[in-house]
Amino acid sequence: MIKKINTLFVTMFGLGRIPKIPGTIGSLVTVILLYIFFHILDLSSILIFVFLIVIFVFSFKAVALHIKDNANKDPKEVVIDEFIGQSIPIFMYEISHGTKKSFDEAIIFYGVCFILFRFFDIVKPFPVNFFDKKFKNSFGVIMDDICAGFYVVLSLICFMIFKSYFI
Repeated sequence: MIKKINTLFVTMFGLGRIPKIPGTIGSLVTVILLYIFFHILDLSSILIFVFLIVIFVFSFKAVALHIKDNANKDPKEVVIDEFIGQSIPIFMYEISHGTKKSFDEAIIFYGVCFILFRFFDIVKPFPVNFFDKKFKNSFGVIMDDICAGFYVVLSLICFMIFKSYFI
């Protein structure tokens, strides 16, 4: 029973079992969920932050349990790491821009975050590739996506700085 619940958690309720592009689907569902949390349900940033921290902390143990008897230490069905990594730039944007955003502004931003996150998660620039290759455990599975999420944040900050100089 615990193993089944754990599998549901690490696969985001079975999304990771979709045969084609499970990581991309996990990221897309994360974007949709966060949009609903922030813009439709209008949940408190603190409540969302606590939710994300609980997911983050629990995921280390859950992923470790899931891959314990698996020869592949980063199986494609584990997509909770995509949820964590994709959440970073969206959450940071939402708390750094406390004003209400228009539907168009939010959709564009969420779309850019999605595309950039998938790019960095697939291309794996350093240190994303470092965690992916050197740590064949739950830490490596999760940290490469966290790094990819922070690459998105860094890219957007650089874009805003660049934009402020030329516009």
